[in-house]
Amino acid sequence: MRGDRRRDFNLLLGATLFYLAGPQLLMPLIVGFAGSLGAGEVLMGLAGGVMNIVALLCRPFAGNLADRVSKRTLTLAGTGVMTVAAAACVVATAPWMVVAARVLHGIGFAVCSVCLSTWLADLLPRNRMASGMGLYGTMTALGMAIGPALGVYLYQWVGYRWAFAAGAALTAVVPALTARVKSVGAPRGVPMPDPAAHGLHIRLLEPRVVPVALIMMLFTLPFTATQAFLVTLTEAQRLDVPVGLFFPIYAGVLLLVRFFLRRLFDRLSFRVFMACGLVCLACAMCALAAMHGWPLMVVGALGLTGSYGVMCTVCQATAMLLARPGGRALANGTFYVGIDLGMALGPLCGGFLFGHAPLGWFFPAFLLAIPAILAIYAWGRRGLAHL
Repeated sequence: MRGDRRRDFNLLLGATLFYLAGPQLLMPLIVGFAGSLGAGEVLMGLAGGVMNIVALLCRPFAGNLADRVSKRTLTLAGTGVMTVAAAACVVATAPWMVVAARVLHGIGFAVCSVCLSTWLADLLPRNRMASGMGLYGTMTALGMAIGPALGVYLYQWVGYRWAFAAGAALTAVVPALTARVKSVGAPRGVPMPDPAAHGLHIRLLEPRVVPVALIMMLFTLPFTATQAFLVTLTEAQRLDVPVGLFFPIYAGVLLLVRFFLRRLFDRLSFRVFMACGLVCLACAMCALAAMHGWPLMVVGALGLTGSYGVMCTVCQATAMLLARPGGRALANGTFYVGIDLGMALGPLCGGFLFGHAPLGWFFPAFLLAIPAILAIYAWGRRGLAHL
């Protein structure tokens, strides 16, 4: 990439880190915070997952907008909404206020995730798409690891509300970074048809990307359930495990994996990465189920790095390559629908298991994702065979 494009690319990578770290800082705390305000197990799970339920509903509309409107404008709007949402958590006094704040988070999150990732992808040549999105994936992984780790630390040090204030401050950094990007993220390539002018319906999903989105959903489920309930589970089981180190370990290992695999992302097939991801997912769930000390916690973090962490990059790059001309944001939005489903259903499934099943079943239950992933790949393999 040339100088201006490289500078814009780096600024957008920084914005990606902060837009994710802000709301993700709340993720391991929001369940316990809702419980401290009087919420039951199911409502605790809803508080943990409602952000992604809302993001799921908003994502297709965000994808359509991002193919027609300046991505800078939409990103500024999305980060503004997320900053207000985090501030609302600071003053919440009842569980319904927490849920309402996370609804706002979901709206802003849907807009920012589609806009920033598509904006960044528009700066990449096609033959560098997977490696470039690998760098983007590294920033998303860092945001999703640093945010929760910082949240747990701040909660233990100064309590819930100051931690939520820090989440608002992190999100507020994004407009300062995107304002320096020279490219405004204008719609690129063949324009999408105007529904008003042609009497067409807005397309909510890119059919080519649906199998990839579903596979990503199933890799996301165990990760977000772990993210939301790891602290609560270890406290309930009275385990002497330094869970605050789980997410930094995940982030650090993922940085190394992404660095050493950066050239392979454009060379190896989707099927190879998926097979490795399934093995890593099985190892992670088994290790966390048997965890009684830090060694198996580390194995669990490594396993989730090789499953969710790597497949997030692989699936997103695949979605971009499957996109129709002028419809990259819609394809990206479809990919994020899978992530949203996993992030919404993960805490909800976790809440159900935590409240209605023996604690020892929590992690093994998510092994059911493995045969489901294989079934979806078999259904959509024709479109993925050449990637």
